[in-house]
Order: sequence, then structure tokens, then C-alpha cells
Amino acid sequence: MLKIWTNHSFTDGDESEIKTFRERLRDYELSVFPPDEDGTSGAAAEKLRAADVAFGTPDAGAVMDASNIKWFQVNLAGYTPYDRADFRETFEKERRIMTNSSAVYVEPCAQHVLAMMMALARRLPESLDNQRGPREWHYDETRAASYLLNGQTALILGFGTIGRRVAELLTPLRMKLIGFKRKIRGDESIRIVDLSEIDAALALADHVVNVLPANNETANFLDAARFARMKPGARVYNIGRGTTLDQAALIDALDSGRISAAYLDVTDPEPLPKEHPLWTTPNCFVTPHSAGGFALEKRRHVEHFLENLRRFEAREEMIDRIY
Repeated sequence: MLKIWTNHSFTDGDESEIKTFRERLRDYELSVFPPDEDGTSGAAAEKLRAADVAFGTPDAGAVMDASNIKWFQVNLAGYTPYDRADFRETFEKERRIMTNSSAVYVEPCAQHVLAMMMALARRLPESLDNQRGPREWHYDETRAASYLLNGQTALILGFGTIGRRVAELLTPLRMKLIGFKRKIRGDESIRIVDLSEIDAALALADHVVNVLPANNETANFLDAARFARMKPGARVYNIGRGTTLDQAALIDALDSGRISAAYLDVTDPEPLPKEHPLWTTPNCFVTPHSAGGFALEKRRHVEHFLENLRRFEAREEMIDRIY
């Protein structure tokens, strides 16, 4: 009997997901803890050390020390706390498996980017501001400022599962697509560049879509120097992590007109303080880290874990495998 440990956050006030979880796992030894129990102390630590499988966001050190764990699935797309050399070496040396939950967020994040790109192209934010404000009939100005995405170039920074889905959604618009990733496999669906080619790609892009994870290599990846190398009038979208973009440099680029618009679903810090200048910077649009959200998000997490559990026991390829 597999022992499964979780501190996954189920829907508040709704027992549907936890009921499904418990019913599907009735033949397993299941230990369920609140999200703030990270496995470093008390009963949560004791059960984690005895577990074969962990699901949620336990402490990275606690997971490494729990040598019985054969597979760990983090219930997030990002996995920064576990993206470290000692964690990776431990899992690889002991042939343990780690997966994340990118599959849960692929579709909402990709659709969110597409929605903002099309909204900017069709001048929807300006029309909404006008409706809530002066209600003037800017017929000629709005039509003249609108544009088509067809033939424009989009650079996708971070060509993982979300980046690939963004590319799929943009393909019918006949856009020119370029991806960036650390390790190029050679079988990617679009042209991929590495770090040595990134500056040249930035100079070509009408749209820069940032899906980079947060780690030491990506901190302030989009900085003043890279904003300066972008094509004049480019638009920037960030649905990765707030720390991958230098926000002060972005504000300068927007104020100068070098960047014509920016859409941020992630910021640093979060929540973004009410007095932060990003809220009032012209042509800067902010959403509250909602790109990955959708009504059935919690249910999809449970389904994703259960499918990977089936694969784990059948020794099949795992979805969203990291290590």
C-alpha cells in the first residue's frame, strides 16, 4: 500500500475535491495536512518521512531528507524552491521523480496572453476607458490605431509547456514565432534561439511574451539593456514571474515610448502595493496573477495528480516531469 502525503490547498468551503481525492485513494494510506504544514515539524514531518509519494508544497529540505519518497509532485507550475543543485542531485542520484503542475495552467495562461494581445491590437482598453469616462466617439482615431497580428513577430521567452501552447494559439494568426530556452532539443515546433542569439531576436519582435521561471539565471532577465535592444514600439507581456523583469527599467521604457505597451500578470512584490507606479504608468496593464486561474482549477489539480499516480504505478512517462 503506497503512503501518500499532501498539503495541497483544496477549495475553501467546498468538499468536492477532497471527497474525490479521498474516494479515489481509499486503497492507499493517505495523510492530509493544511497548506501551512510544510513537513518540517510535528505529525506532518513524521508522515512525510514515511511517505512514498508527496503532493503539494512541502519544504525542499524535508523532501530531500524523506528518503522513502519515490515521487514528488508540486502543485504549482513554478518550482523555484526545488530548482537548486542539491535537490536535483539528490533526486537524480536516488532515481527519484519530481513533477510540477504546468499542465493545469497551460490553457488558461496561454489564452490569457492571447486575450491581451488581441485586446491591445483592437484598442479595447482605450475604448473601455472612454466608455467609463468621456464617452466620445473616436471613430477615425481608433480605427487608425488598430492593427492586425498577422505577419507580426512574437518572441516567447521560456518555451516549456505554456510557451508551446502560446505558440499553438498564435499559429493560426500567421505570426512569425521565435522561442527561447536554455536547452534546445532540436525537435521544437518553431525556431528556437539560445542566449547568444537573444539580443538579435529581441530586435525583431513586435511582441515579447515572458514565461520564464524564477531562478538565479532569470533574475531581471528583461533589464534596461534588453529593453533598449527591443524593436521600437514592441509590446511586453509577463505571465512568468515578477522577478524576471526589471520593473523600474520597464517604467522608463514605457515613459520614453521605446516600449508601446506592457501587460503584467505577475509583479514583484505581490500583491502590488496600491501606490506602486506600475498602476499609473501609461500603457501598462496589470492583472492580479490571475492568468492561470479558472473555475475548475482545484479539480484539475486533483485529476492531474491522479493521472500521474496511475502513470507512476504503471511505470509510464510522467506528465510535467522535472527530474
